[in-house]
Amino acid sequence: MADLSTTYMGLQLRNPILAASSGLTNDIHDILELEKFGAGAIVLKSIFEEEIRIEMEKDMAQMNKATFLYPETMDFYDNFNQVDDELTKYLTLISDAKQKTSIPVVASINCVTAEKWPYYASILQDAGADALELNVFTLPTNFEAKAEETEKLYFDIVTEVKKHVNIPVSLKISFYSTNLGALIKKLSATGIRGLVLFNRYYNPDIDTDNFSVISSHVLSTPEELPLSLRWIAIMSHRVECDLAATTGIHSGKAVIKQLLAGASAVQIASVLYKKGKKYLEVMLKDISTWMDEKGYKTIDEFKGKVSQSAIHDPAAYERVQFMRYFAGKGV
Repeated sequence: MADLSTTYMGLQLRNPILAASSGLTNDIHDILELEKFGAGAIVLKSIFEEEIRIEMEKDMAQMNKATFLYPETMDFYDNFNQVDDELTKYLTLISDAKQKTSIPVVASINCVTAEKWPYYASILQDAGADALELNVFTLPTNFEAKAEETEKLYFDIVTEVKKHVNIPVSLKISFYSTNLGALIKKLSATGIRGLVLFNRYYNPDIDTDNFSVISSHVLSTPEELPLSLRWIAIMSHRVECDLAATTGIHSGKAVIKQLLAGASAVQIASVLYKKGKKYLEVMLKDISTWMDEKGYKTIDEFKGKVSQSAIHDPAAYERVQFMRYFAGKGV
């Protein structure tokens, strides 16, 4: 019988499917169900950097400058509205998840700067998080900034966070880069344990009746799989950390494809919204059945088998033109 156990970021997983950061990982009841139906690990819904900043403001209001542990932050954060104690809620969620489940729990922070907040990562570690995922959004819309200035944010955030934690750190990044392969390779050498390809942006649409901007395609579709599949395959065996794939993974077969490309793990959310948490069992069964049919006992036996560096036609992952496929078809 196939053994689906594997490792990701040094964490022991019973299988390579992680429940990705989403509304489904923000409640202990949902987390327990995800474990019940087979999730290999949980990535908690991201706490936003802005929420951490607000908590820092509250701390500073309760302490005077002379006794505050990090006085250099006193003058940095101001003008934030008071909200519920989001950080305390998050710490409670981490603690509850660790106490009530037996699978790894990965805390997640949605990051936009590398300023004074990163020491709070150590609080997430102290609450029991097994690892930390840094979800960095950088939409390159500053026309005055150079590409290296935009990409420097990734390195700055990693450097600052790693000063405060010793648990594994992963980085969930965007595909917006002028030299994506080189960026991924350099990021993998920063001491992080994992790279997640790629984070999913809010997508805008236009309401033509009301002349307003609305959201579009909140959930991914299977047709979105090739973007991460291509880059997982290209970067496999060329980076110094594990790779995880996300977006467009809606079946056991899609998981198998990412593993063949070289992923150590995958993260799923949209398919769980569409088909329910119990669909995890179907996906895991499909992987196990395929492994039995192909004679594979462990994931390591086929992981990366169809990565760019392992196949006879590595250029297959670099073709970007449709001409070969649509010649003479009137396209």
